[in-house]
Amino acid sequence: MSATQLRTLQTGHVGLNVTDLARSIAFYRAVFGLDVTAEGTDPERRYALLGRDGRLVVTLWQQSTGAFAPAAPGLHHLSFEVESLDEVRTAEKLLRGLGAEFAYDGVVPHREGSASGGIFFTDPDGIRLEVYTRTGVDGTEAAAPTADAPTCGFF
Repeated sequence: MSATQLRTLQTGHVGLNVTDLARSIAFYRAVFGLDVTAEGTDPERRYALLGRDGRLVVTLWQQSTGAFAPAAPGLHHLSFEVESLDEVRTAEKLLRGLGAEFAYDGVVPHREGSASGGIFFTDPDGIRLEVYTRTGVDGTEAAAPTADAPTCGFF
């Protein structure tokens, strides 16, 4: 290994710009069971750090206007892995109750013949999100929207 290679690498937290901090905190807490670990209430610098089991997962920064722009450079989508298809379906039911917008109807495989798949939806600011599982989707759900490319790339 060269000096420029990292020995270990994991994704850390993800920071998101939001338009309404209170609304976004409520959404991320309800959907993902995250706890607010810190919050900045200065009107000019509002933010919230959200985590779970002692680990920071998402930071929310109220410093934007408008809606998420999927065609602009930057974040494509944020994905969360769960252990089972049942958990994906539980998240889908909760999100439907919250009135979330979905890219596809129901759980879909990542590509044709794939055992992995999930649900694809947006948060209150239009940020694209995914909840998926690695196994259990093959043959049990709808066909992949694109047969030869990952579903998560085209929503």
